[in-house]
Amino acid sequence: MLGVGNLLLSDDGVGVHTIRHLQEVVQLSGEVQVLDGGTMGLDLLHYLEGVSHLLIVDAVEMDQPPGTLERLVGDQVPAYLSLKMSPHEIGLPDMLFAAKLRDLYPAEVVVWGVQPATTEVGLDLSPPVAARLDVLVEKVLEELARWGIKPRRKDETR
Repeated sequence: MLGVGNLLLSDDGVGVHTIRHLQEVVQLSGEVQVLDGGTMGLDLLHYLEGVSHLLIVDAVEMDQPPGTLERLVGDQVPAYLSLKMSPHEIGLPDMLFAAKLRDLYPAEVVVWGVQPATTEVGLDLSPPVAARLDVLVEKVLEELARWGIKPRRKDETR
């Protein structure tokens, strides 16, 4: 599982905020690798070796109301518009394209995209995006369950 985005640019960091929140609420098994991909771009390629299922959380410009969640799969994945702060920045679609070229593209890739309200400089998520964080974590858990992975919630008693 991969959370990407720039934590210094408000909602652009929603992917990283999501995986951090997920790790606070569930205990993930060793079969799930969770990675704060930040703005690593092509440096993420080597993490795809041997990966069959990839779940990505990212800010995605969809021209929807802020906080809108969208599940992207199949042909939708490389087509989504990642946010770039400069023309020199390598985004997630670029990394996934390179993964296809290097035969590292996982058999199944799912992106949970979140429409940002702002990508201005700031450490906090905007209120409409922050309000969707718990729902986004639930969507991620549903995706993992679909793949046969059921993390234990940390607040469950044994």
